[in-house]
Amino acid sequence: MPTYLDHNATTRVDPRVLEAMLPYLSGPYGNASSLHRYGRAARDAVEQARAQVAQLINAQPGEILWTSGGTESNNLALKGTTDRVAPTRLLYGVTEHPAVMEAAESLKERGWQVEPVAVNADGLVDWPAFERQLGAGPVRLVALMRANNETGVIQDIGRAAALVHAAGAWLHVDAVQAAGKIPVDFDALQADLMSLSSHKIYGPKGIGALAVKSHVELTPLHHGGAQERGLRGGTENVASIVGFGVAAELALQELEARAHHVLALRRPLEQGLREIPGIRIFGESAERLPNTVQFALAGYDGEALLMQLDRKGFAVSSGSACASGLGEPSHVLIGMGLDRDTAKGAIRVSLGQDNKPAEIEQFLVALRGFVSA
Repeated sequence: MPTYLDHNATTRVDPRVLEAMLPYLSGPYGNASSLHRYGRAARDAVEQARAQVAQLINAQPGEILWTSGGTESNNLALKGTTDRVAPTRLLYGVTEHPAVMEAAESLKERGWQVEPVAVNADGLVDWPAFERQLGAGPVRLVALMRANNETGVIQDIGRAAALVHAAGAWLHVDAVQAAGKIPVDFDALQADLMSLSSHKIYGPKGIGALAVKSHVELTPLHHGGAQERGLRGGTENVASIVGFGVAAELALQELEARAHHVLALRRPLEQGLREIPGIRIFGESAERLPNTVQFALAGYDGEALLMQLDRKGFAVSSGSACASGLGEPSHVLIGMGLDRDTAKGAIRVSLGQDNKPAEIEQFLVALRGFVSA
């Protein structure tokens, strides 16, 4: 049987999530904006899911806006907060997901000064440089991810929020990889906006959310509908919203058990990696997601090694699935100061609830086989 080790790219739909979704694909099929009983039943399901997702991150249900996923949430956060104000500066972490980086860079066409926030060799914000950057002129928005999708490195968002707010700016947090894997508290972190996605936590693809504090002025990307308080027009995807809600509820209930499970697999994996000559684990000294390990094997191209592992029955990644196939080294590792050859050798293993200790042992055997061949 093939072994799936790419859970940061996506996860299977939990059977309990699918069971909750099925009735809304064949039974209560009303439009959630309709006033009749079919519509009211759909609306009730949507609002229940909104409360479930809000609880996952300790937000208020009224702060949750449905989107099609993390990419749309990130675009709405960056473009929606900059649309109706005079261009000033927008800062984003140099190791952010492409959905943040490219959305930010697109704002240059509208006159915005867009600047990356530097990180150190572990992938953590360079705090002295960040403070100088914030003090160099007016800033509208700063975008920093809670946990990196490639290395798993976790940022100190509370510290960032204090600095950002002192500078008179808003903070957007991409929590797509963090929510459901580590505790995420929208209120305590003092974020102004936060992106979430269902398919990273055993929910369906194509549904996400943006948490937005009430003081944030947001311009919609989509027009032509009054849904989501006029901030995201379009008929609600009720079945997927229901699935996201149940996935969020389960993730919160099982958060500690899930983290314990994958960490118990990550530790022997990393120990085995350290015993292989030429292996380098990225962000090793930083706090990371319990399920994520990114490493490189000296002298090996990451994508070539990925395909060899695939032939052996192991599904891993060479970085972000949203940037795969471009033939370029990981921008995350380049941002951390690594050279292009090392960065191109990167392999990411992201563990999930279905993985077993035997699979880790088999993966290490396969990897050692490539080194000794």
